[in-house]
Amino acid sequence: MFGKRRIWRAPRRKLDRAKLIKLRLWVLRALVLAAFIALGIQLWRLQIIRGDDYRTRAEHNSLRVVTLPAKRGVIYDRNGIQLVQNVPSFSAAVVPVDVPEGKEDELCARLAKLLDVPAWHVALQLENARSEQRIFTPMVIKSQLDEDTALILEEHRDELPGFRLLVEPARKYPEGEVAAHLLGYVGRISLDEYRRLKDSGYELNDRLGKMGVELSYERELRGEPGWQQVEVDASGEPLRVLRGQAAKPGSNLVLTIDIDLQRKMTEYLSEGIAERKSAVAIAMDPRNGEILGMASLPSYDNNIFSGNLSEEELNKLLEDPSHPLINRAVAAAYPPGSCFKLVTACAALSEGVATPNTHIVSTGSIQAGNQVMRDWKALGDLDFYQAIALSSDVYFYYLAGGYEGFRGLGPDRLANYARAFGFGAPTGVGLPGESSGLVPDTKWKWKTLKEQWYIGETYNYGIGQGFLSVTPLQLVSAVSAIANGGTRVQPHVLRELRDAAGSTTALFWQKGRRVPVTPNDVQTVREGMRQAVEWGTATKGQVPGVTVAGKTGTAEFGEKDPETGEYQTHGWFVAFAPYDNPEIAVVVFQENGGGYETASEIAGKILSYYFYRDNPPNPAPSAGPLTAMAREEGGAP
Repeated sequence: MFGKRRIWRAPRRKLDRAKLIKLRLWVLRALVLAAFIALGIQLWRLQIIRGDDYRTRAEHNSLRVVTLPAKRGVIYDRNGIQLVQNVPSFSAAVVPVDVPEGKEDELCARLAKLLDVPAWHVALQLENARSEQRIFTPMVIKSQLDEDTALILEEHRDELPGFRLLVEPARKYPEGEVAAHLLGYVGRISLDEYRRLKDSGYELNDRLGKMGVELSYERELRGEPGWQQVEVDASGEPLRVLRGQAAKPGSNLVLTIDIDLQRKMTEYLSEGIAERKSAVAIAMDPRNGEILGMASLPSYDNNIFSGNLSEEELNKLLEDPSHPLINRAVAAAYPPGSCFKLVTACAALSEGVATPNTHIVSTGSIQAGNQVMRDWKALGDLDFYQAIALSSDVYFYYLAGGYEGFRGLGPDRLANYARAFGFGAPTGVGLPGESSGLVPDTKWKWKTLKEQWYIGETYNYGIGQGFLSVTPLQLVSAVSAIANGGTRVQPHVLRELRDAAGSTTALFWQKGRRVPVTPNDVQTVREGMRQAVEWGTATKGQVPGVTVAGKTGTAEFGEKDPETGEYQTHGWFVAFAPYDNPEIAVVVFQENGGGYETASEIAGKILSYYFYRDNPPNPAPSAGPLTAMAREEGGAP
């Protein structure tokens, strides 16, 4: 029928082999050209666009700038006794840039074993340093290494890529607790401090003053760091120094403190503190404001901050209910009690409220509305001198607030004189953390409490109670003004600076300001203080062969005891000597001290040591008849 149908296809075209080869060559040429163009673009980007960046990185791989810390200045007492020493200390550190990638875990494990620190702690510090671009700064893992550990680390150095053994200066405080609050301590800079101070030339591994004189005079003690440009090999080891600048040592400080007197003050204060919470003693030269001694208890050993202080040890200090880190001489404020009567007395004389011959009869109390304002004893008819010597509350109620036709000062005039004597503001002694205390007046009470001022509060004000609070340093400063005839001198602890070459720069403090009281009025108050020590409430402050003027104080605080109806009390005593030509003023404070007697006895010992050292001519006299009477009556002058 029909045969098979043949399907028609177009004939195949044969490609020319020469043309095929030529096409392939063009493709190859295009690929090569594209590769060269891409390479050129990358070279242009590396050399032109990011050339400076990579050049800097390359130089850092071979050249590094190393900071040379300056030798920190040391500190002396007024007699040339060294109070602070610089001692060498070994620290284990790692330079992050020198730790090869992939070797971090091995390095952390080895260091953890050799240093007895957690491996995660080392790893975390390494990670933080890299994330914050601190790759060239040695990262300290552990400080205060002993020599055996340092030697072991050096022996294993080849197995610890990036490891460095640093020799750093550390501070040693031979006096320990005796001068801890004055000197303070030096510690490694914190990250927050570094961020705040890095523009002032501080490095992440620097140490700086944290408390006391070490903090207040950080700039003088620190000096100026130097630097070196060092060529290093691939592992970061130095090969040679190319150039540099030497560090400039810090200045040495000469303090006004007599460390022998400071030790005795601490000793006497410790003996008298017993179960009490805390105590303070300050000795000051009323002629120029030099602080001769300043003891605050409880204290702490500032040497512990030069070592590897654990978090547990630090928390123990911070959480101690007795707060040993606080320098109560400048940072804590208390009601001054009857010691403030000296200010009330000066104000009353200056304002014409009273004269040395003003007589007031103390029957033991006065009435203030529904409130009975009591004296410590019915002392009878008193003149101005006797009122100070016997510390009559009733007499000073009259001076402060007036009574039955007698016109008193009032709270605002009293506040003005308190401020004139330096209360209510820091003294500027040159120690950190100084409190202002509080000088109240009618405006302050209305602004703070939205309450009017009452007459009973004025009576309390006149005897150093109520809202008023002062620091021990403010009180001894005010008493110094009375001692020297009416000039407020500037309290200070720094006497002079000495550079590394031995050149001395003496410091000249401001002359001081006159308090608004005439010399005659000041002399009247001084005489009352002399009589207080001779036969009044302060006889335990007597020193054989030296005429002492002083004033006792018992300050009530807290809530009344529901059983006895009595308040807790602080004990105060202020004094100066010799009476005719004062060269030392003293304050002793005992928190919850129960009264004034122990405080005055401690002050007597301090004054005796100052004048006679360890060889007083005779033992201190026993309590006078009026002091004994006060004790029997349960009084609190």
